[in-house]
Amino acid sequence: MHDDRLLTPGRTCWRLARADQFAPIIDAADYFKHVKAAMLRARHRIVLIGWDFDSRVTFERGEKTLPGPNQLGAFLYWMVWKRPGLDIYVLKSNLRLLPAFDGLWFALTPVSLLNQISSRRLHFAIDGAHPIGSVHHQKLVVIDDAVAFCAGIDLTLERWDTRAHEHDNRQRRTAGRGYGPRHDVGLAVDGAAARALGEQALARWETATKQSLSQVEAKHSAWPSKLRPTLHHVDVGIARTVPELLDRAEVREVEALNLAAIAAARRTVYVENQYLASRTIVEALAARLREDDGPDIVIVLARRGNNPLERGTMDSARHRLIQLLWEADEHGRLGIYWPVTDGGAPIYVHSKVMVVDDRLLRIGSSNFNNRSMGFDSECDVAVEAQPAEPEHDGLRREIASFRDELVAEHLGVSVDELKEAIAEQRSAFKAIEALRGDGKTLRPFTERTVADEAGPLAENDLMDPDHVPRSLTRSVQRFITGLRG
Repeated sequence: MHDDRLLTPGRTCWRLARADQFAPIIDAADYFKHVKAAMLRARHRIVLIGWDFDSRVTFERGEKTLPGPNQLGAFLYWMVWKRPGLDIYVLKSNLRLLPAFDGLWFALTPVSLLNQISSRRLHFAIDGAHPIGSVHHQKLVVIDDAVAFCAGIDLTLERWDTRAHEHDNRQRRTAGRGYGPRHDVGLAVDGAAARALGEQALARWETATKQSLSQVEAKHSAWPSKLRPTLHHVDVGIARTVPELLDRAEVREVEALNLAAIAAARRTVYVENQYLASRTIVEALAARLREDDGPDIVIVLARRGNNPLERGTMDSARHRLIQLLWEADEHGRLGIYWPVTDGGAPIYVHSKVMVVDDRLLRIGSSNFNNRSMGFDSECDVAVEAQPAEPEHDGLRREIASFRDELVAEHLGVSVDELKEAIAEQRSAFKAIEALRGDGKTLRPFTERTVADEAGPLAENDLMDPDHVPRSLTRSVQRFITGLRG
């Protein structure tokens, strides 16, 4: 089983495509800068696909190193003025449950008005081609079909932070308001992989607007000059979630890839995610914990939800599912943590990452909740090293190194210190336990920390369905029954 390919087109991914360059990007300070640097190289077309956008987002805080306006909205207008042959397409999800806001962009200006007052080469649209209650959660930036970014990061407010995640960073402000430290991850690819992500972006635009666009034949490089690729000439898999809608079939590649990767793990499953609310995923993890010789499982989460709705739904589901994992951890191989600053403040984890051994790295938009498995649209990118192929030795090293880079950041130690601890302990989980300390570190979830998180909205198929409900009325009835206990 372990020699089978995890990335299988038509099952665990949509397509495999070659990236000449591949670069993970940790945290939004670097992500925003590299996205702007790539857009500055655009000659023909920029496509921005997101759950949300905000024109006031600033690309760089502190010293400005890139030309052009520093705010997203002004920058897009400047780019079409600067480049006569450039078209820009911006597509965000609507909310469907709040129809009054469906026609707004930046939550301020109606899209119809934006398109009237903007250049004919700057196009805005709201994507409502999804079931009621669902959202489009994919986050893509595609430049000339030559470079593409896929991430958990939207170009919107309260996303920017540096890798230091300082306890008190005055640059962490948007629209005059401060916010807490935040951790996120994205990636960039070029070559055929970028072109494939561009195909996905154009398909989204056509579904939303009925406007068909042809792909660009770029003959230049749009790769950001300051972004160092960690991999060259690597096949990447693109995994999607697409909910059923009218004559459109459901796609559950993200879920299938998660389950296949968990089943194939030998030594370590490392997860960073905003949520832990998918029973299907958690049961797969629990099954591996029960094995005598199963893998370590290390999960880094946000300490609590961002708002009362998240805390009532996702945190209460997590309360149940953590109990399931603790009960399954018969051999002491499970660590579930949240990161804190050197002053003890929780760092909000928004990243969506899974690293399995030195074999698979997956980064994208999908959460470990039910919605991301079959109800919202998602897009992830993954690379896989084959265990028995010597030519993949370099790829294996980079996959493991990226995991170690993330863990070392959370623990406030060097990557070398972490690698030494893993070698000494012969276990990633035991190494983390040995290195956890005061200041910037990982803190474990315990019975005490989750004691007050149980609630009636846990695993509710109205708020967090894993597929399009056959009957909205029945979902509402079950929701009300759950509230009554």
